Amino acid sequence: MKRTVTHAAALVVLAASAATFAADSNIRLNSLGFIPWQNKHASINTTCSKFTLVKTADNSEVYTGTATGPTVHAGTGENIYLADFSTVTDEGTFYLDVEGVGKSPAFPIGYHVYDSAYYTAMRGMYLARCGCVVSGTHQGNTFKHASCHMYDAFLDYYSNTHETRNSTKGWHDAGDYNKYTVNAGITLGMLFDAWRLFKPLIEPIELDIPESKGALPDFLAELKWETDWLLTMQFDDGKVSHKISTKDFGGFILPNEEITDRYFVPWGSAATADFVAMMAMAARYFEPYDTGYAAKCLAAAQKSYDFLAANTADVSPDQTGFSTGTYYTRDPDDRLWAAAEMWETTGESKYLTDFETRASAQTTKVDIDFDWSNVKNLGMYTY
Repeated sequence: MKRTVTHAAALVVLAASAATFAADSNIRLNSLGFIPWQNKHASINTTCSKFTLVKTADNSEVYTGTATGPTVHAGTGENIYLADFSTVTDEGTFYLDVEGVGKSPAFPIGYHVYDSAYYTAMRGMYLARCGCVVSGTHQGNTFKHASCHMYDAFLDYYSNTHETRNSTKGWHDAGDYNKYTVNAGITLGMLFDAWRLFKPLIEPIELDIPESKGALPDFLAELKWETDWLLTMQFDDGKVSHKISTKDFGGFILPNEEITDRYFVPWGSAATADFVAMMAMAARYFEPYDTGYAAKCLAAAQKSYDFLAANTADVSPDQTGFSTGTYYTRDPDDRLWAAAEMWETTGESKYLTDFETRASAQTTKVDIDFDWSNVKNLGMYTY
């Protein structure tokens, strides 16, 4: 059966409309909801004992329990009591009534409770697209802008010529509209891993993007908007530009109103290694749907990998003249990740040897905390 977000959206709407009472802020729980087989807990930051789980449809009491505690919450320093209603597996919308305290927000229990959150998050990626018109409505508010940055980007800082080379598409960065290769790594790396881990759950969900009902599942179609841009960041020798950027951060304006010149910033070895990893992953995951595009991604990955193999120095991009986000980072973790993805995609022993040599040099194999500046874990997880 085709999975859609309809059921989850209905639950969210029902949750919002059914709770005519004011929820008590002392009762905290996952208001997105709970999957039936998961643990289900609420924390209460005031003295309490008896609690009752109530079904909003008919105000029937489906479970009564006693809160345990108090224990000191390490993050907030509060004395917390715990209400555990994990044994309830019925689907529906509920609220928690804690005697002497109040009532929680209404929340659903069901197998599709996270579909709406997933849909909303991925629509956020669509709304971050560069180089096109975007429009989306969320909770009655429409967010849109006209096509933007259609002249990306000038080559002044790359080849000393005031000429443009196509580098449209991609996603805007966080608080600015520049496009960065290095921090695309952690984003695409995690999203491709999500596809690997949860494909059966997310593949059927339509995201209402222009590519919906096309040859690609919507999730991969959204990722392709970014990989299409990344392919424009590679130059003939295998070097990869660090970012597309204005010289200075733009104002608080819509993206289509930013008409300041944007430039290819010189190459860096971390950006080039991240490019290798992303393109190797793209080749792997697009191959079942578009063999030609997958081959293009793999060829690009191999070219940049070969360049890095012949140029082993850790090279930081020259960002003279730019005050936008630097995203400087050393490249050992990026090269490790690149080798892991090339091995996983091709099965060639030279990539495995490269990875294992680099991994053996790591004292800590998996880091508890990681982000764009340290993508070692992505390579370790692939291995």
